[in-house]
Formats: sequence, C-alpha cells, structure tokens
Amino acid sequence: MATYNSGVFRAAAGTSDALVPEPLSAEIIQELPKASAALSLMRRTTLSAKTQRLPVLDVLPVAYWVSQSTPGEDVGMKQTGSQAWKNVTLVVEELATILPIPEAYLDDADVPIWNEVQPRMVEAAGNLIDQAVLWGYGKPTTWGTDIYTAAVAAGNTVKDGYTDAAGTLAAADFGQSVASLGDSMAQTGYTVNGFAARPGLNWRLIGLRSAQGIPIYEPDMQNAGGQASWNQPAQGALYGYPLRMIDNGSWDGTKAQVIAGDWSKAIIGIRQDISFKLFTEGVISNDSGGVVLNLMQQDAVAMRLVLRLAYSVANPVTIMQPNKSISSRFPFGLVAT
Repeated sequence: MATYNSGVFRAAAGTSDALVPEPLSAEIIQELPKASAALSLMRRTTLSAKTQRLPVLDVLPVAYWVSQSTPGEDVGMKQTGSQAWKNVTLVVEELATILPIPEAYLDDADVPIWNEVQPRMVEAAGNLIDQAVLWGYGKPTTWGTDIYTAAVAAGNTVKDGYTDAAGTLAAADFGQSVASLGDSMAQTGYTVNGFAARPGLNWRLIGLRSAQGIPIYEPDMQNAGGQASWNQPAQGALYGYPLRMIDNGSWDGTKAQVIAGDWSKAIIGIRQDISFKLFTEGVISNDSGGVVLNLMQQDAVAMRLVLRLAYSVANPVTIMQPNKSISSRFPFGLVAT
C-alpha cells in the first residue's frame, strides 16, 4: 500500500512535543503583593517587653477667674487645678505561618520559588493584621478596641451621600460626606491627618464632576506622593491628606467607604519584626500532636514567618472634649457604606 503522508512532524496543537519543549517563563505574572496598611499608616513603636504601658492624658487643668469679695481689691483667692494621665497597655501577640515545600519540587522548578513565596507570606500577615485592627475580625482579646467598632460607638459616622447626622441628603455628594466627617471630628478636638479607603475609591473620586461637568478631584498625575512602608506606593491625597487604598483583601466594603482619623493615635508596638527562618529538619504536627510532615524523612524544607506585635488606640482628653468617656470622642471616624 502506497504511503504519501508519513514523516516527522511537529506534534498536534494542544499536545506536548517530546523533541521541542515549550519554554516556561521564569517570571510568574502576578499582582504586586499588598502588605499591611496598619503598619504603614499607624504610629509604630518598638517594645522591649511583652507588655508595655504608655501614658495618655486623662485630666486637663482648669483655669478660674479670681473671685474678689470687694471689687478692685488685689487679694482674691485663686483656685487650684490638676492634670492626670492614664496608661494605655500594649500586649504583644504572635503571628506566624509555616509553608513546607518538597525538596524535589524546589530542584525541578524553573522559577525561584522562595522569591515568590515570601512576599505572599508577608501579604497574608498584613491581611490578618488589618482585619483585626480595622474591623475586629480575629482580633486578640488582649488588644484594644478595633477602629470600626470604637468609631461607631463614638458616633463618628457619616452616611455615604449624606452631609450631617440628621440625614440631610446631598445628592450623593461623596466629597461633602468626607468633609462633614472631618468637620464633626474637629469638634471633638481631633484633626484628620490621613485616610484609609476601600479599593478603587480613587477612581470614584476621579469621576466626581461639578454641575458644569468639571472634575472636582484632580490628583497629581506626575507625583504619586513618595513611598509608604514595605515599598508600597503612596496613592494620592484627599483634601491635602494622604489617601491609602487598602487592597490586600482585608477591607470590608459592606461597612465603610473611608476611614478618616488622626493615625498618630493608633499605636502598633513591634516586639519582633517580621523574620523568616528556613528549616531542613524537624516535624510539623497538628493540634493533636500527630506528625503531619517529617522534613528529614520526607525530604522537605519549610519556611516560617514570625511577627510579634501589639495594638491599641490612645484616646486622650482634648480641650474640645474633656469628658473621659470613649462615647464622647474617638480619633477615628468613617463614611459608612
């Protein structure tokens, strides 16, 4: 039987060719890992022990007019005043994760796996921290009240599209909602010095137009505002103050569009900064003590991330709000969704 279609040809499309290997990119395409917004926005301090106390102003001195029994006399009795402080306690808690990888997989991989893994481990830690301090999700019981819960308790909320607590509709003017929040917070003695916001809020701001169709929000398109912590680029400004979109997956868009506040009053205490350690021997056990992986016996290595930190918010009395109750003031507020 005559044969006219035999020969050596390239494998059919969609199948692997034994002689012509397909090149594999050494770079995995992925979005830039996002770290913790809390660690870049809040005041950071280094702790020397597991528990540390910071003094916060609690009582303000009071001045008096000198009372005189007879007008014109210079012998009136002067009254006394006082000033006092209370302690904000920072308690260190540990955050950690372990990621094991078989040695054979590391040897055969065409990309430097650890270079890809470590940033994602940092991202996971940042997500966990932000969920705890911003919303209270999974927050250690030894830490202070999360920002959302305390801001709501203090009444520092403005509805998206409204300009005051009475619910006066402002034609969904988001800019006025933010300004109204800053105004109400100023009445309690706190000045907004920065904003945290949901992902994509900057595009909503860019889309704002006046009645004449003129853009209201015009960010600097040439200067992003420098660099924030952990090599995260700054993302612009709102009313002249830094604006940071929290896009590490921790933002709860069902609760708020923006958190505004005096970020110097939120304190992150670092006892041990992020550290990585590579283990080539040892075992990984479950919470019942059973061995899940024996690194030496099963030819695997494991990377461990550890971070020890504390969190609290200082809520000192102010001359505008000398009442010591947290329900009277709080250094953060939000534009509620």
